[in-house]
Amino acid sequence: MSKDIGCRPLPATIRLAPHVVATAALLMLSACGGGGGDDNNAGNHPATPVSCENMPGRTVSASNIGLPTKGATVNDAVKVPASGGGQLGTGEYCKVTGTITSVDPTAPAIKFEVDMPASWNQKVVMFGGGGYDGTIPNTAGNVPAGPTDQPTPLARGYATFASDSGHQAGALGSRDGSFGTNDEALRNFAGDALKKTRDVAVALIQMHYAADGPKKAYFAGGSSGGREALAVVQRWPQDWDGAIVLYPAWNAASLDLQFGRITRALAAPGAYPNQAKRKVLYDAAIAACDNLDGVKDGLISNISACNANFDPSTAMLNGQPVRCANGGDTGDTCLSDAQISALKVYNSEIVFGYALGSGEKHYPGFNVWGADLGIAGNASVQATVIALALNLDAPANPMPTTAPYGSVFWDQWARYFVTRDPTFNSLTLDPQNPGSWQDRISQLAGIQDVNKTDLSAFRTKGGKILMAHGMSDVLVSTRSTEEYFTRVQSTMGAGNVSTFMRYYEIPGYGHAASSVFNASWDSLTALENWVEKNTAPASLTVKDTVGVPGRTRPLCDYPSWPKYNGSGDVNAAASFTCATQ
Repeated sequence: MSKDIGCRPLPATIRLAPHVVATAALLMLSACGGGGGDDNNAGNHPATPVSCENMPGRTVSASNIGLPTKGATVNDAVKVPASGGGQLGTGEYCKVTGTITSVDPTAPAIKFEVDMPASWNQKVVMFGGGGYDGTIPNTAGNVPAGPTDQPTPLARGYATFASDSGHQAGALGSRDGSFGTNDEALRNFAGDALKKTRDVAVALIQMHYAADGPKKAYFAGGSSGGREALAVVQRWPQDWDGAIVLYPAWNAASLDLQFGRITRALAAPGAYPNQAKRKVLYDAAIAACDNLDGVKDGLISNISACNANFDPSTAMLNGQPVRCANGGDTGDTCLSDAQISALKVYNSEIVFGYALGSGEKHYPGFNVWGADLGIAGNASVQATVIALALNLDAPANPMPTTAPYGSVFWDQWARYFVTRDPTFNSLTLDPQNPGSWQDRISQLAGIQDVNKTDLSAFRTKGGKILMAHGMSDVLVSTRSTEEYFTRVQSTMGAGNVSTFMRYYEIPGYGHAASSVFNASWDSLTALENWVEKNTAPASLTVKDTVGVPGRTRPLCDYPSWPKYNGSGDVNAAASFTCATQ
């Protein structure tokens, strides 16, 4: 028996009228995945389950994958024994790894993993990646900002899967953009690998369990993974029932251009603030903005009021100006005019003076005031916070690996995506006036920005979206997520959007990790209840696991934020009410 999972052709003995043949051909193309459309093309499955030990060598044909490939092969399958105990233990599962072969022989393969539990709940979760991807996410792990006191998706009985998005990262890890010189690899990263991986994973799941399922399919991702979550519901809505979307870099190319603008500002002489200066700025913003939500609790919840009123040029800290005397750099207790100028670039939007292929016209500034820009600290997550923010060294040419995350990201994009010249000096490329590179940048935006706002097909199918973003994210702008959400509301109507999409902002939470408020909430259960029981999210809370462990806040529907009631435990969500002023 062939190990290939393919589509069965119509019997040769059947004779059909020409128009029926054409219709049948289109239906077969859709069902087999050759058309790359939106249909759920799971393909056929064998009559009996294929055991874990018999999975290696199994293949999924190109005709069973919704976008062009040369098919997929299972390279290995290992039965992983049960581990842990009690509520948080993970049962036995079959760990399958394999490759999806690219059409272009010079393009890297897509590497994937599918974890299939012995006790399957007939549902799946696909995990998104981060940065430029290049590694397979932990499919046995949790969703972004997931609960620490609840089982992971795999432990709950979900079959889980993910891929490296179609290339393998080098020493720079998630900042390695060198794959961008290959068109197929670039398009895989921009979204195509998601469909290819999903179709292969579903085919293998059906093979292993001899099932028609899955009955429900969810996607969970943050940052680039959040972009990927929005990509799948925009491009292939019939494949998915729900998505958990955290701090999404949905307009990826536009963000890269903003990274370039900020990088050039930070690279100016004397403009890069060291960690001590970042602490001065942070403390001054907390002093000025902490009580705008009704209580001094170390969190800025009324971030819009803080952005409107705080100015480092005039701010005070402990009776002393934040701005150094006469604007010069006089030491670590103040910020120079050069540093304040660069930070104000960070806080402000980039406006494109030319057409982008995606139609985007700008990228917003960041909530810099009151955010952790990479302050020295002993918290377990602080090294990650520093690396994802301003890091340790100023941008330069060649770009230091210890430069800000966004600066390395921009440098890779300019060298491998835009110019495809590894020796190119990214600091010489003005993202607002790119000269001869304008057309290429516009083309990349058309490929990378995931900005469709009519999600009617997903809504009609019954799909639901839970989206959240930290108010203090300095790697993906919270204001950008606000803009996407309000655009969807404008396109579809706020009332319609409320029936399938929620957006929350979390005070103090940065990008992926935070020593101020490290968010943890049971988004998967909330999504399950909404999709499977038609119980809309209500009175949800988010827990801090690092800053003040156990502290909770209400998850407020944007644009509301947690306002203190005037009495009660400042560490309890019950002491706060969602408000807009």
